[in-house]
Amino acid sequence: MSRRLVPMGFTAPDRATATELWVVRHGESTWNVEGRYQGQTDVPLSHVGVLQAASLAERLTGQRFAAAYSSDLKRAVQTAEAVAERLSDPPAIRLESGLREIDVGELSGLVYADIRERHPQYLRDLAADPWQTRRPGGESMQDLSARSGAALRAICAQHPGERVLVFTHGGVVRVAVGLALGGVPEGAWARLSVTNTSVTRVLLGAGGGTLLGFNDEAHLEDLTHATEADDVLGQAP
Repeated sequence: MSRRLVPMGFTAPDRATATELWVVRHGESTWNVEGRYQGQTDVPLSHVGVLQAASLAERLTGQRFAAAYSSDLKRAVQTAEAVAERLSDPPAIRLESGLREIDVGELSGLVYADIRERHPQYLRDLAADPWQTRRPGGESMQDLSARSGAALRAICAQHPGERVLVFTHGGVVRVAVGLALGGVPEGAWARLSVTNTSVTRVLLGAGGGTLLGFNDEAHLEDLTHATEADDVLGQAP
């Protein structure tokens, strides 16, 4: 049977061979609360982050996934552990350093006011070219896309035709969206709001992908706080 054609002649990925990724941003961290850039600094979940992870775990209780992968940073692993134990036939969590957040280099631990004072040229460069500008001593969004995109594609290669949970960070969620859409228009990626413990679903195959759902945060409705701030967008001045 031929694959169903969708509007504009786009051929949807074949579910028999494509991989459906449920990409989850970690719960709120202690540095998210303080507005500090964290990047690859190993910061734990805040008390609210633990509650967010528990809420997602309750929502996904009894769901079945072929595998579960996580960034090896603590805030992602803690989120993954809270959720995985509530799944049907819980899979072992496989740690993947390629799923880490963008490396913010010298910005780690700083708040926006510090960056404005100490790295004004970086902020000017970032405004002019947000895609290729590297954080001082760290990565650019382009670097993150290449690194984490390779990690996501490698996961897909291991799980054709299967559904997989991925616990990661706001920047990597944006990369997954870009893979699903065949790229994100310049500047548009910065407008993608990614809430703590939100679920983004993508279907990725050899010939491309499609976005099934983005930033689903229905499980947070009864919580009083959830942040969209992350190390890609940073804090408003």
